[in-house]
Amino acid sequence: MLLGSGELGKEVVIALQRLGQYVIAVDSYAGAPAMQVAHAFEVINMLDGAALDDVVAKHQPDIVVPEIEAIRTERFYEYEKQGITVVPSAKAANFTMNRKAIRDLAAKELGLKTAKYAYASDAAGFEQAVHEIGIPCVVKPLMSSSGKGQSVIKSNEDIARAWNYAMEGSRGDYKEVIIEEFIKFDAEITLLTVTQKSGPTLFCPPIGHRQERGDYRESWQPCAISAEALMEAQNMAEKVTTALGGFGIWGIEFFLSPNGIYFSELSPRPHDTGMVTLANTQNLNEFELHARAILGLPVPSVQLLRSGASAVILASQEGGRPEFEGQEDVLKHDNTELRLFNKPSTRPYRRMGVVLCNAAPEENALLLKDRAYSLSKHIHIRYT
Repeated sequence: MLLGSGELGKEVVIALQRLGQYVIAVDSYAGAPAMQVAHAFEVINMLDGAALDDVVAKHQPDIVVPEIEAIRTERFYEYEKQGITVVPSAKAANFTMNRKAIRDLAAKELGLKTAKYAYASDAAGFEQAVHEIGIPCVVKPLMSSSGKGQSVIKSNEDIARAWNYAMEGSRGDYKEVIIEEFIKFDAEITLLTVTQKSGPTLFCPPIGHRQERGDYRESWQPCAISAEALMEAQNMAEKVTTALGGFGIWGIEFFLSPNGIYFSELSPRPHDTGMVTLANTQNLNEFELHARAILGLPVPSVQLLRSGASAVILASQEGGRPEFEGQEDVLKHDNTELRLFNKPSTRPYRRMGVVLCNAAPEENALLLKDRAYSLSKHIHIRYT
């Protein structure tokens, strides 16, 4: 049972079905991308614990795979008692669905290097925390996704706006924010990390990415990084995934700065920046890796086959099911692919598709990013 059925979930369903699995897709709206390819689907509010219990009791899944943050994750402990496997584990899902729990685990318990941070649950405490951390600083809701509610405070005039925006972007009933020191970094990377039931922890080649509004716009693989920095990131990734337990793929974000590697965030599931692996950059893409790990099947190794890049296609307004133009202008190029997610409606900044490019492994992936971005502008959305 997949809890959350967006474009990442769709690829997970396909990967699981290719390994002979029966999949039920669950989300808060009908027609979600993963529902379009699953064997069955349910539409519920996953923040309603009773509704979540009912759908689990109805289908009695062997495995529950959370794919979004807005879930009553405390119910997962009970599901594990019932003999249901939660991916990667009930503990991991509860910790990582909330930025407070995972940041405290990383910084306080494991001693990983992170930006200075503070929490606030009301406007007065927020303003005080901003001045304690210092301006500029980064503000994020403790529970959100796809960058919703995230902003950078650059002056005192931004404080009230940042608080209001964070509240608007918070998912569920959890109204608290984290205020983080602004790290001057050279690059951001995602280190996809695979934990296995009967095998070593494996790491995908690092993925570079660029963000706007807290959400990714382009990603490229491999990202240039020194051997020493990569080893440090891998050590941190293994520490935090071991502490959380369970099996699956993890998207772990790091800042690369002149002062070293900083742990940033962690997702216990395929990562949006990892869609670049759909460009055939690896012997197994991130969704295939997740499926194997979920099922306890072996992953002998992760091998880089090609350089690759991805660039997203965003909606600019609200509407019903969209129509697309310009596909031929993208697909006439060699080593280029297009994924349109077939979402049933649009809204500003909603991710509607992605352009994927690849090249020989010795090619500079950063240059491919510019190509993917340029091609993404050929896709035009007609709103209905």
